[in-house]
Amino acid sequence: MPPVKKHVCSMVRVQKMVSGKWKLLILWYLWGETHRFNALRKLMDEVSQRVLTQQLRELERDGLVNRKIHMEIPPKVEYSLTAKGRSLIPLLEWLTKWGHKNLHPEK
Repeated sequence: MPPVKKHVCSMVRVQKMVSGKWKLLILWYLWGETHRFNALRKLMDEVSQRVLTQQLRELERDGLVNRKIHMEIPPKVEYSLTAKGRSLIPLLEWLTKWGHKNLHPEK
């Protein structure tokens, strides 16, 4: 039996929040740790500065990521998960376990 239509609407909204090539990985790296922008760039060396900035802004807009600016010279910006973002951790863990079980290692 297919899901009730009102649940599909919620799925579409969640998909919009976490869709994007790098969003799940950003959330994964921010799990339990605050990172500065350049640290995230180093962890995700395949992503461009422009795309990382865009995806972080979208995650912040959707209430999943905090952006904290420290007023010092040079300015320091740190990113961390909000409570709403941390509530996705069980899903990220499940996806990781599913990947280990069902995907072959890259060669």
